[in-house]
Amino acid sequence: MKSFLGKAWNYVMGTRNRVMMSPSLIYLTRERKVETTYFDYIRLATLELICDEIKRNQLEGNIAEVGVYKGKFAAHINAYLPNKSFYLFDTFEGFNKKDKTTELENRYSDAGQDFSSTSTDSVLARMPHKEQCIIKKGFFPDTAEGLTDQFCFVSLDADLYDPIYLGLHFFYPKLVSGGYIMVHDFNNDSYKGVRKAVEKFCEEAKVNFVPLPDKSGTCILCKG
Repeated sequence: MKSFLGKAWNYVMGTRNRVMMSPSLIYLTRERKVETTYFDYIRLATLELICDEIKRNQLEGNIAEVGVYKGKFAAHINAYLPNKSFYLFDTFEGFNKKDKTTELENRYSDAGQDFSSTSTDSVLARMPHKEQCIIKKGFFPDTAEGLTDQFCFVSLDADLYDPIYLGLHFFYPKLVSGGYIMVHDFNNDSYKGVRKAVEKFCEEAKVNFVPLPDKSGTCILCKG
């Protein structure tokens, strides 16, 4: 039933493979359509506007995503920022047992979703500028060891408390001034650890965030 309703929503709100962009963005010379296989207009449009700000302000630094899965959102990031080296962090085998333990012990989620139906080859095949992509397969943050790059944009979409909290601790100090972190599932009741991780980090680091009313409740951190 949930799958049927999701397909009906896609049909009503857009088309099967396109999301109609708001007329209010025409004055910014935005494209009217974003190619995608899922409907999340607010998330995609926000990403586009953020990337436009990054380019307008000529921000230095590379880009990254933690929690890539099949690479659908990553492909948009890669398309909007084609001149940036793009680090793709994921086990590409589903949730790690260590991260699942924290979820279950704190009752943040049952960590029951299976995200193993992916591969590095299939993700790279989706990327429009695959020459910029650097695969970091394995357990995060171990796979980030020795990485000293600065970043202008990071997407955290790892769903669970530990990788979100550790991702913020790792990437926020490496953000250039004016850089952004998008955290997916902040207001997703199925993954309550995400909000806990963001709130704890922001309280410790004295950082503010802005929540978005998108499909799974993204929030955004911007470094001043």
